[in-house]
Amino acid sequence: MLKEIEVRPYRPEDFERLCQIHDAARLDELELAGLVDAFLPLDIAADREGLFEYRVIVAEVEGVVAGFAAFSAGELAWLYVDREYCRQGIGAGLVDAALQQMDDAVSIEVLAGNLPALALYKKFGFEVETTQSGRMPGNEEFSVTVHVLSKLKGR
Repeated sequence: MLKEIEVRPYRPEDFERLCQIHDAARLDELELAGLVDAFLPLDIAADREGLFEYRVIVAEVEGVVAGFAAFSAGELAWLYVDREYCRQGIGAGLVDAALQQMDDAVSIEVLAGNLPALALYKKFGFEVETTQSGRMPGNEEFSVTVHVLSKLKGR
């Protein structure tokens, strides 16, 4: 049975829990992309990658933060869900909540190899526009390939 998900704005006291969620899920994400050596814990990545330059929201299940997302008007930049809460609608709830607060044209970058993320975003109507290679933001010593997805909210 799915539990009720409450999406709310981030509070500073959530940071430790975000670190736990990010660090485990980011390792999984990087493994799918063959980039485990590029891992940075959130307490470093948050500053290097500008987490708090975005609007940050969290999803709570029974009072426990189970995932988070960060976005600007036109970009969904961060989305991580606790492994124990995967496939329970947390990611979809966060994407939906973020999209409601974003502009009409939205983009997302997904690491090549991250098929679960691609599948989630495609359910929301995102389409791969291009695939690009470059340096990993926040950890520039690593090369990275990303799929750039976009959608118009009305579609």
